[in-house]
Amino acid sequence: SGSGSGSLGRAPGAGLPPLLLLLLSCRLAPAPAPAAAQLCYSVPEELEHGAFVANLAEDLGLDVAELSARRFRIVSRAGARQHLEVNLENGILFVNEKIDREEVCEAGGACLLHLQLVIEGPLELYRVEVEVLDINDNAPAFPWQEYVVEVTESALPGARFPLESAQDPDVGTNSLRTYQLSPNSFFSLEVQSRSDGSKFAELVLERALDREQQRSHRVLLTALDGGVPERTGTARVVVTVLDANDNVPAFDQASYGVSLPESAPAGTLVIQLNATDRDEGTNGEIEYSFSGHAPPRVRELFSVEPRSGRVRLKAPLDYERAILHELYVQAKDRGPAAVAVHCRVLVRLLDVNDNAPEVSLTSVSAPVLEDAPPGTVIAVISVLDRDSGANGLVSCELSPDVPFHLQASFRNYYALVTAEPLDREAVAEYNISITARDGGSPALLTRKTLTVQVSDVNDNAPRFLQPSYSVYVLENNAPGASICSVSARDPDCQHNAYLSYSLAEGRIQGMPVATYVSINSDSGHMYALRSLDYEQIRSFQVQVRAQDAGFPPLSANVTVTVFVLDQNDNAPVIVSPLPRNGSVATELVPRAAEPGYLVARVSAVDADAGQNSRLSYQLLQATDPGLFSVALYTGELRTARAFLDRDAPRQRLLVLVRDNGQPPLSASVSLLLSVVERVPETLGDLRELSLGPEAATPALTLYLIVSLGSVSCTFLVATLVCCCLRRAPSDAAPRASAGCKAPGSCRDDGGSGPPGYCYKVCLSPESAKSDFMFLKPCSPRLLLLGRGAFKHQGPCRHWAPRLGRSGAGAPHITLLSLDFQKASGAATSVWAPRYGPLYPPLDYQHNVYIPGTPTMVGNKEGPLFLDQEDKSSFSTFGKRKKMSTYCDIHDNVMINNDLK
Repeated sequence: SGSGSGSLGRAPGAGLPPLLLLLLSCRLAPAPAPAAAQLCYSVPEELEHGAFVANLAEDLGLDVAELSARRFRIVSRAGARQHLEVNLENGILFVNEKIDREEVCEAGGACLLHLQLVIEGPLELYRVEVEVLDINDNAPAFPWQEYVVEVTESALPGARFPLESAQDPDVGTNSLRTYQLSPNSFFSLEVQSRSDGSKFAELVLERALDREQQRSHRVLLTALDGGVPERTGTARVVVTVLDANDNVPAFDQASYGVSLPESAPAGTLVIQLNATDRDEGTNGEIEYSFSGHAPPRVRELFSVEPRSGRVRLKAPLDYERAILHELYVQAKDRGPAAVAVHCRVLVRLLDVNDNAPEVSLTSVSAPVLEDAPPGTVIAVISVLDRDSGANGLVSCELSPDVPFHLQASFRNYYALVTAEPLDREAVAEYNISITARDGGSPALLTRKTLTVQVSDVNDNAPRFLQPSYSVYVLENNAPGASICSVSARDPDCQHNAYLSYSLAEGRIQGMPVATYVSINSDSGHMYALRSLDYEQIRSFQVQVRAQDAGFPPLSANVTVTVFVLDQNDNAPVIVSPLPRNGSVATELVPRAAEPGYLVARVSAVDADAGQNSRLSYQLLQATDPGLFSVALYTGELRTARAFLDRDAPRQRLLVLVRDNGQPPLSASVSLLLSVVERVPETLGDLRELSLGPEAATPALTLYLIVSLGSVSCTFLVATLVCCCLRRAPSDAAPRASAGCKAPGSCRDDGGSGPPGYCYKVCLSPESAKSDFMFLKPCSPRLLLLGRGAFKHQGPCRHWAPRLGRSGAGAPHITLLSLDFQKASGAATSVWAPRYGPLYPPLDYQHNVYIPGTPTMVGNKEGPLFLDQEDKSSFSTFGKRKKMSTYCDIHDNVMINNDLK
């Protein structure tokens, strides 16, 4: 592969001229891990940001469109500067920041940048070496602008005097090439080369000096590099002519060699140098020092004792930085015009295992999804040991009991991959200990902990804290009141664990659930949207759904059963006897009644339940308190003693009905009892009965009553005859067996016209008097009583009042069971206990039928009457009964038992 120079987005030809780059492509032997390859490129230093280096996608045969999806990237050690970067849109390797070769590579030689390329799906690793080529961007420079060289006048032609070397950080042809000396008649310049190829200059005496003629000479020293264009640096050299000191010191050897372990401490003696001078006195006393050829790094690491010539270690050595140090030491006597002589000391370093392995995370994909399949790359780890030989061989291992393992790729590069499925709910975070151990003796190791977060996936549905909820709410609650709170938990986290609550669709008594209750979607608090009524609904169920915010969302349902608790919010309702004209109920009592005679039965219902519907009866006021008594639980009003002549003919009683709730509610009924000599046996006798002087009515009223009664009787008889003529023969036998002397047929033929009315007159076996039975049609529509409602289903039976006489001769009222027939002719009876299923009484006495009282279903607004007796028989009970009030199901008109 190769590369060119230039900048992305620049005009062609802008910047540096194209450079011939290294055409080299190499592929390593396949590793047990993903595929790996190595590419080599070169690029000149100092290129601007965006300069083109290579087309990696083309050289590696990768699809440009997949680079971003497969996370194609350069990985490097932590803290390393990212000089190069990859454009994922076109796969081009370009300069990310300006590269200074002298800064990146301190030592001479090839300057290489090692890049690790990683692409996933599947994992592929590529190694790229980019050689940074030197350009001539640095001019040679001398440490000082002026040098002083002392030369004795006795120096012979050909004497050499070393000069300070110039430093050029460039390498190769761009480094220091030669020196030049300004023209003069006494000195010339000779350029020498060191073992590493660097140049230094020596001043050569061409002719003898005469201090008396000229005390000093000034020349200009110029250093030149080999770059294009050529760069130079200059320094002034001042040659001072000294008086003669005709003997110079001499070293035992011109060059010395010594080996030193890199772990040697500061102060260690490196070598003992020895030089001799045949002169005497100060001209023979020798001083040692570093010559001008000694690099600054040498002066930092070593020191020379001036008087003894001992070379000692000044700072710690580092084999990994430099394995050889070249020291230049000079010796000079203390006489006038002393001449310095030089020697070279080569210090070779011995490697010791003093560097522990370095573990770097060059690429970390964190957090990792908990549903990541085994083999998913989590991180790319590089291990480096700067020691050499066996000391630099490194092995890497993971801590046990983690679902990960290392997969080797390049030398000292590993991929951390998943070894088995993960579960965030079980372990949300792994602290993976990576241990790198070298091959030295003793071995050095490094441990690095990598924290891997497991990212949540919505794989857990919410779960309610209870399998179901039962809620008890007192009726008549305030709308909007909180009734309960449901709570669910989701073991997932973040948005996957954020739960919202809602109500499942459903209906309660035909109405949507949302009209009864609501739920706070965040907290799960449930609120009643309406005031609940125990008498209308006693319990209902609501399905609550908890759904998380994951994708796709998961949910769970729970059933909340709401039980409505009864409150004593309904006062008893008097069913019978009902007041006449909305004020007082009237009853007739024979004067000859014995003690215990049943005068009337006060019946009441309470729409509440339990103790709230348990009723008790009490005689609150009476004209004569000792004459009557009321049964505590049945409400039967009986005589306590026989009537006396002194007893008033009209007795006014006030009966109080109280329930057992807290606080108790009550109702009362006023009864006006008329004591008569005899009880009328027929409707006519009853109409003619005088209740006293104050009860007499004007003649006009009497005439109106007689006229209306006659017209009504005529109409009823005519209607009854019509109905009997239409009655089928099959219906005659059962009616005749019931004791009717004029059997007939009465039915609704199911025609399209309005429902007919049937009347018939029967003779009761108990009396020779005629019994009157009134039959009305049944309609399958709602029966409304007050504001309450009862829905009738299918064929039904109605009760009609019947007037007759018992064996004792007292008038009575009997309820007859009448069949209403459908068009098909099938008759169906409706049977029910005294009280309907909605409001059962507390004790058995309230659910026992007492003859002469209507059967009903109570609610908050009032009673609803049902039939009770068997259709195959007729009975008479008691001696005197009041006529019950019945509801006309067609027009909601009440027919009262007005006996007048």
